[in-house]
Amino acid sequence: MILLAVFFLCFISSYSASVKGHTTGLSLNNDRLYTLTYSTEVFVNQVGESLQEGAGYKISSDVDVALVWRNPDGDDDQLIKVTMKDVNVENANQREGGKNIFKGKKTSQIIGKDNLAALQTPVLLHLTRGKITDYYSHPNEPVGVRNIKRGLASLFQMQLTSGTANEVDISGNCKVTYQAHHDKVTKIKALDTCKIERPGFTTQNKVLGISSKAVSMTTYKIEDSFVTAVLAEETYAYGLNFQRMATGKIVSRQKLELKTTAAGPGLMAGKKVDVVVKAVDSKYTSVSLVGQVFESKCKRCPSLSEFWQATRKQLQPDNLAKADSARSFLDLIHHFRTAKKEELLQILKSEKKEILPQLIDAITSAQTPDSLEAMLEFLNFKSESDIILQERFLYACGFASHPNEKLLQALLKTFKNPIGSNDIRETVVIIIGALTRKLCQKEACKAPAVAEAKKLILGGLEKADKKEDIKMYLLALKNAVLPEGIPLLLKYVESDDGPISHLAATTLQRYDSSFITNEVKTIMNRVYHQNRKVHEKTVRTTAAAIILNNNPSYMEVKNLLLSIGELPKEMNRYMLSVVQDILRFQLPASKMIRRVLKEMVVHNYDRFAKSGSSSAYTGYVERDPHSASTYSLDILYSGSGILRRSNLNILQYLEDTHLHASQVVLEAQGLEALIAASPDEGEENLDSFAGMSAILFDVQLRPVTFFSGYSDLMAKVLSASGDPISVVKGLTLLTDHSQVIQLQSGLKANVEFQGGLAIDISGAMEFSLWYRESKTRVKNRVAVVLTGDITVDSSFVNVGQEVSLETEAALEFISTVQFSQYPFLVCMQMDKQEAPFRRYVTRYERLSTGKGYVSQKGKETLIPGSEFPLHQENSDMCKVVFAPQAENSSDGWF
Repeated sequence: MILLAVFFLCFISSYSASVKGHTTGLSLNNDRLYTLTYSTEVFVNQVGESLQEGAGYKISSDVDVALVWRNPDGDDDQLIKVTMKDVNVENANQREGGKNIFKGKKTSQIIGKDNLAALQTPVLLHLTRGKITDYYSHPNEPVGVRNIKRGLASLFQMQLTSGTANEVDISGNCKVTYQAHHDKVTKIKALDTCKIERPGFTTQNKVLGISSKAVSMTTYKIEDSFVTAVLAEETYAYGLNFQRMATGKIVSRQKLELKTTAAGPGLMAGKKVDVVVKAVDSKYTSVSLVGQVFESKCKRCPSLSEFWQATRKQLQPDNLAKADSARSFLDLIHHFRTAKKEELLQILKSEKKEILPQLIDAITSAQTPDSLEAMLEFLNFKSESDIILQERFLYACGFASHPNEKLLQALLKTFKNPIGSNDIRETVVIIIGALTRKLCQKEACKAPAVAEAKKLILGGLEKADKKEDIKMYLLALKNAVLPEGIPLLLKYVESDDGPISHLAATTLQRYDSSFITNEVKTIMNRVYHQNRKVHEKTVRTTAAAIILNNNPSYMEVKNLLLSIGELPKEMNRYMLSVVQDILRFQLPASKMIRRVLKEMVVHNYDRFAKSGSSSAYTGYVERDPHSASTYSLDILYSGSGILRRSNLNILQYLEDTHLHASQVVLEAQGLEALIAASPDEGEENLDSFAGMSAILFDVQLRPVTFFSGYSDLMAKVLSASGDPISVVKGLTLLTDHSQVIQLQSGLKANVEFQGGLAIDISGAMEFSLWYRESKTRVKNRVAVVLTGDITVDSSFVNVGQEVSLETEAALEFISTVQFSQYPFLVCMQMDKQEAPFRRYVTRYERLSTGKGYVSQKGKETLIPGSEFPLHQENSDMCKVVFAPQAENSSDGWF
């Protein structure tokens, strides 16, 4: 009795999870002709907009379906014929007058006679238990037409029971989930699981990348084991992560409804389906149900040379910080990605000197085999005459959005061959480090080229005996961030050479907290507290930053705080400012610092009232619930009032990740003799030096030297004009996402998001003996263009939308110090100039014959300028108007 009850419950459960009548898939009645109405429509618009605002079109037809053959050994093995007829193409949204591109045109004129004939040629579907096991069509059909018929055929693949399975249809091999109830079945396709070969790439960094969401649902209404209605809808939504105004959406719908049933052809006899297929029509061949890729042909498009001639004027050096320059840069990349090596070389060899650097930026950023080969053939690394061009090529490689092993191999080969310039040799190794990190992030860390690059960097650092080589490999490791390099970094942090020790410490700062072990922090504490040897202030403060930024213990924080008051004057003030900044900005270490400050021996007036002008400050550029952009500035002076280090950082945060957008570090040492001052402890024997180092989008660049040595210093003092020195200048590809989507309807969608940056970062250090005043300036001028372009193509009609955002901005930091008295007067200013912000949305609908409709709307707003607060000892200093230097003054500026 119990066994009978269990059997009954299982039967009821199985029945409730399936459609009444049939237990597997669709089943056609013998000798019947089913006529259905079919339509597929597509819309392209922005996220949050109604479909009526978007661009789109609709294909409709009648469809005849008939059973050709049924396996005599099983009802679930069927061969059916599907025929489209009375095809029509029209607007998805109502268009009037000239806006209607289909007005007055017959279907044969829109699609083409051959395409229409192919579209109306029947296809055969071999259904086994509801799944399409074979798809038969005539050979040599146009791919776009064949895909539309594949999209229709895929609707006939389904099962009448609930469950999850993998199915192959036009979208590829996808995971689908069925929910069956009475006369209704819902099929949900997990589009992110679909395995289908399609070209494409995306930006690795999440901050600069895009977010996407894809949903597909098909609902079947069933009667007598056949469909009376099918409604399918899939949606793709895209948005740029750090600028949520750049969005795009594709909505694709299919609708199939039973119209009539009538007497149809009789069944064909036979036991094997392939024999029956040949009997129906010997031309039929079995082809994959998965959609095929087809290339869209561009009519009336300019040639590469014609487009270059029309664009090149925007890449003049004077236009580099303008939005037109960044937009032309993105357009050129599109064209260069389809260009052959010979075409690129022809343009390179015929271009003028002032345009070549920008042209190299664009060709290298195309990141194709032809563009790489063209650049390697064009550049002569043995020569010192075109160092600027070589450097622009290398930096463009370092900023590559989707580098591959071939690019890294090319740079490794370049390094092995003779290189004329030592600066270029150093840059090659530094960029090899950047590419190593990017490929490791793509889980290609075990690739042969990456293994060779690791060996070069780590082996070179271990064996280097020249100071220049040690710095070169440390800079490469600063980009590569290899965990295997930490023991070497710890060795160099405690070296006797201050600049090398400082570089090793700043390299350690780039590592994630998980790699800053207790062993690392023990050595950082030893360096900061000078337990074994005396270190420069820059090294000690960097060691303190590593400790405070990586889960410091109670005793580590306490010892750091107790040291304040025992340090050199300006270092006292700097460390106090760092602690106050952590508390004010509520950085992770703030909780532990507050715990320690409860002890009176630590928290007292004597310790927290130290005077000086060094400072550290962190603030927000902008923030919202999903992201934030911060700036931080720390300045360390020597006891004599001369700048020792200025460090300006801008970071972009997005949820659980961040991007080091930029860092500009100005460093100086050994300048006390100019004003007859005494150097600080541990810095008595430093050579005179001043220089600048920069990180741009997580890539460490080769540092720039203003002067090195006392004789070079005096030459600069007596002859320099005070003009800023360029650190970074060029065009950079920020965001680069390209994707081809096979829509279930058979249409092809292309999604492209790109971001171009035209940048000019310059810096200067000015020093006047006459006025006993020093000034440092860092100026960032940028133009940014972001585009999101989505097109849907059927080979005879294409529609699309482009969202474009652009701005031009400037951020300037100025620090002025008067050291005629102590405490010396300091003014620090960081200003953002008023910037235009433009947004355009362009939509178009276009026939392959050339007729089209385009609509565009745009809006421009002005973002007001602002002055960012900085921690400064004497704010009144900023109100002082300094007297201009005498024209005949002999001290000069540098």
